[in-house]
Amino acid sequence: MSNFLGSHAINMDAKGRLAIPAKVREELAQACGGRIVLTANADEERCLLLYPEPEWEVLRPKIEALPNMNKAARRLQRLILGNAAPMELDSAGRILIPPTLRSYAHLEKKLMLIGQGKKLELWSEERWFAWLDESSDDEDMPPEMEALSL
Repeated sequence: MSNFLGSHAINMDAKGRLAIPAKVREELAQACGGRIVLTANADEERCLLLYPEPEWEVLRPKIEALPNMNKAARRLQRLILGNAAPMELDSAGRILIPPTLRSYAHLEKKLMLIGQGKKLELWSEERWFAWLDESSDDEDMPPEMEALSL
């Protein structure tokens, strides 16, 4: 069971390669032998989602089963399934981000890798800090959050 937490500042080289931080790399080695699926996030935040292969295999049939006559479901399927890139960490713990995904998430040299429990998010550093600075006052809070004591 994966449990990715914390945030990591990382750099991507000009070819689109980045090294996964050692702590995360060890967790990925245990969870999936370094086999991951990288895909687009399906909302306006434009980050990438990094799933260990076993987590992806749980999620994928759920996405495929969505009613594709529904516009929102079709968009989700196209973004997540249509951008899914299976890959494996190389011996140096690096991955190569496909150009289409780099473009989608506006990734340049400086990136942030953000743990989200069962998956990780990969953000452009600039967009991550802009998101952190945004006010969340206008967002509806689900009841599950209202009941949460932190």
